[in-house]
Parts: sequence; C-alpha cells; structure tokens
Amino acid sequence: MLTIGQLAAHAGVTVRAVRHYHHLGLLAEPEQDASGYRRYDAAAVVDLIRIKTLADAGVPLARIDDLLHAGPGQFAEAVTEIDRSLAEKMEQLRERRKRISELAAGDRLFLPAEVVQLLDRERALGVGESLVLLERDVWIMAAAQTPQAIPQWLAAKNAALDDPAFVELYRTMSFALGWPTTDPRLPGLAEQIAAWHARNFDRPAPDPAAPLDLMFSHVLQSSPTLRRLLASSDADLPPSSAPATESDRFPREP
Repeated sequence: MLTIGQLAAHAGVTVRAVRHYHHLGLLAEPEQDASGYRRYDAAAVVDLIRIKTLADAGVPLARIDDLLHAGPGQFAEAVTEIDRSLAEKMEQLRERRKRISELAAGDRLFLPAEVVQLLDRERALGVGESLVLLERDVWIMAAAQTPQAIPQWLAAKNAALDDPAFVELYRTMSFALGWPTTDPRLPGLAEQIAAWHARNFDRPAPDPAAPLDLMFSHVLQSSPTLRRLLASSDADLPPSSAPATESDRFPREP
C-alpha cells in the first residue's frame, strides 16, 4: 500500500496534481487506513499514469474520464476529434503569433504600404509628427471602411506634396497645432491655405461609403487651433463636421 506521496512519485506527478485529479473525479478516492491516512494500491498507480499520459498528450481534463472508460472504437474517434480541435487551436495560435510579430512593423500593421510610404514622405519633408499621426488616424479609418478609395486619395495627396508651396503650408500647419487660438500668425496662415485651395486643390470625387464626417470630426476635435484654422480658411469640410460660426472665424480684410 502506498502513501499519496509515493503514488505521486511512481507516476511522476506532484501530490497537488493527485489531489486535483481526485477533485475532478478522474482518480478514485482510496479508503483510509486505521490512522486515517489514504493508502493506494498498484491499480491506482496504473490509473494515475493513464491520466497523466492523456493530460501530457494535450487531452483536455474534461475529456479524460470519457477516454478512460471508452472502448477501442470510441477511443479512436474521440482522439481524432481532440486532434482536430488541437490543430485548429494551433492554427489560431500561429495566426496570433504572426499578428504579434507584425506589431514590430508599427503603422504597417494597420495601413497599406503605399500609405506608410506617404507618411514617411511627409516626415522627410519636415511635416511635424503631430499632424502626421493625425493624418495616419484618418488613413486608418479610410483603409478599414473604403479601401477602394485609397489609390485615388493617395494620388491626390502625393500630387499635392509635389508642390513646394503646399509642402510649406502643410509644414506650417503641423507646427500650428501647438499654437494658441489667439496666435497672430493664424489669420495669415488661414488666408494662405484658402488661396492655395482656390488655385490648386482638385478634390477627388468622394466615395459615398467613406466615413467623411467621422474623419473630419476626429481632425477637428484634435486641436482647437486647427479647427479654427480650417474653418477660417473655408476648407471643403462636411457641414455636420465643421459647424463654423462667426466666433470660429478670424476677421477678414474687406
């Protein structure tokens, strides 16, 4: 007759594991001796080894009892089902690992490579990081909801970045995000933006599925200064996203 410690040692498990198997009903509780101690026989060693073997093979504990009492045909069928379930879980884990490894790519996880290249181009041209990250968020929304519109919008933005005048305005706008709404430079910047739009800006036809209101709402909420600047420059913003009142606008020269 064996103590619980000796039983555990014979099967290569811990005493805690033996108690856990008792709790789950996988291993029968032995009778106690005159001193009140549990005593196990050789059959308990065999049962415990079978339980450990199934558990080590990846069989869920909830299925082990069925397998212990299954006939050959049922056992083979159950093992096949468990193997199929494990294969599905392994595929899910591989996909998760792939996604985790992609996190090291930063924005490339969320955006097409062409959009990442555009953002990197803006950084290389000296556009401030605050505006680049704000634009990145807008691209993320666009890529998720209207990916078919991305090529057209990319072409328009890259064409604008070919214009030195636009690059200078965009750089200044990026710095203006940190200016107070009373900064005396803002009215002049608003006039320059309006003038560039009037001369050059050919907005691509909007995709009816594009979440334009949501995009511009995010932009306008990001900075009170930017909100006032865009409203005062008469930028082409959806009315529901840019409720420009007189208090939002800078005074204009007659």
